[in-house]
Amino acid sequence: MTATIPQSAPVAPVGERPMVDAVDVHKRFGNLEVLKGITMSVERGQVVCLLGPSGSGKSTFLRCINHLEQIDAGMIRVAGETVGYRERNGKLYELREREVAAQRRKVGMVFQRFNLFPHMTALENVIEAPTQVAGRSKADARAQGLRLLAQVGLAEKADTYPAQLSGGQQQRVAIARALAMEPEVMLFDEPTSALDPELVGDVLDVMRGLAESGMTMIVVTHEIGFAREVGDVAVFMDGGVVVEAGDPAQVLVDPREERTRAFLSKVL
Repeated sequence: MTATIPQSAPVAPVGERPMVDAVDVHKRFGNLEVLKGITMSVERGQVVCLLGPSGSGKSTFLRCINHLEQIDAGMIRVAGETVGYRERNGKLYELREREVAAQRRKVGMVFQRFNLFPHMTALENVIEAPTQVAGRSKADARAQGLRLLAQVGLAEKADTYPAQLSGGQQQRVAIARALAMEPEVMLFDEPTSALDPELVGDVLDVMRGLAESGMTMIVVTHEIGFAREVGDVAVFMDGGVVVEAGDPAQVLVDPREERTRAFLSKVL
């Protein structure tokens, strides 16, 4: 499959490229157009929070960033590399699945559901990809896994199986698992939406720590307080388009668009 590179997608020098650069991204499922031309840049070290009602395209856009969903038009680059395609002579040529898998190593993703392997301990879940995909030695992966579990506050749960963990603990293991591949950007798809309210804080604390460490993050969330406190940019999406984007203090406190104000009035 080939496609034409969007006219508005110039390639900046390596040191000046955003971590994530999306240009006029479209995605359709059958007759339903879910993304209708999303253009967005995320700089290195930024935390961008995507807000909006269900069905607005937030999660689909996130999945497009690591090619879990294939876009129908436009382009996405991560760390300067076109996701899912190779550029040549003004055209985009689709990569083989092995090449796409290699690209995905740059992008860690945490889902609403934890998707841990139930037959593996927390530590075994964390070291599975580094050993089986990245080819690291089990000793090195284990040492790194223990460090990551300590980082997310679960050092004492290394040998515990998912069924013995709370939802919040499972989600923190999932974050450690994503970090184990040493990604350049982390994607969070409503990571607290499946949790009991009293478990949300621990997960947000881990995410707050990642932000403070300089990790580039794109977070689909309904946690307005987190977006206001931790986010560098708040993006409100509805109907497959970006309605409003900017400093969270402005977008979440004094939005310019009526649709943004209507949404916030129902969730605040």
